[in-house]
Amino acid sequence: MIYLRSALFILWLTVTVIPWSLVAVLASAVMKGQPLYWLCAGWLRLAVLGARWICGVQWRVQGMEHLPTAADEKAAVILVPKHQSTWETFALPAIMSHPLAYVFKRELLYIPFFGWAIGRLDMVHIDRARRSEAWRKVVQQGSEIMAKGSWMIMFPEGTRTARGEKGDYKTGASRLAVTTGTPLVPIAVTSARCWPRKSFLLRPGVIDVSIGRPISPVGRRPDELMQEVEAWIEGEMQRLDPQAYRGRPT
Repeated sequence: MIYLRSALFILWLTVTVIPWSLVAVLASAVMKGQPLYWLCAGWLRLAVLGARWICGVQWRVQGMEHLPTAADEKAAVILVPKHQSTWETFALPAIMSHPLAYVFKRELLYIPFFGWAIGRLDMVHIDRARRSEAWRKVVQQGSEIMAKGSWMIMFPEGTRTARGEKGDYKTGASRLAVTTGTPLVPIAVTSARCWPRKSFLLRPGVIDVSIGRPISPVGRRPDELMQEVEAWIEGEMQRLDPQAYRGRPT
């Protein structure tokens, strides 16, 4: 049944993303900024709802009170979530009150339909082979994007990690926070319970999303700032998913 449900979910994504992306690309001729973003975010909301309807993947969120509300249009933060699966890349824009701007490798722009649509949004696509140029682009475009009321989102581990594992926390997000004076918001996500990395099989269950308090970068070094983010996320992951960390060092 898991194989059948997962296959139906992938079919659901494929069937819905094609027309939605074409509409977004056509709409981008006359629509920019936040209206275009929310149009595209509608498909992401449809994707996570599809995972719930078809595969039984539910979620619960705690800590939303730590974030600026929709009424705080210009209040910027940088979200730094745990990265275990594709689920959080779909779900976080669907549940947040502000538009999110991802920093991602430019190769994603070449994905048919999906890549065409995200290429029309205010996001930062970089060439990882040109690190210094990429960093200048992140600072410049990130500052402009946040000034418009969007939030930056950067996965500090860089890539998806297996359930119960910890990746290498890089300082890109904390460097951006220190440079721009923008608070970091750590987020723990137990998505690998239901959608493991490098897998198309989704299992029914509940994904916990825990949002921490904003961490001010004022007077901090990027390395110590990221160490605080790492400590909070990994500690929260062990609280939310103790079974995954059983027998591992604290």
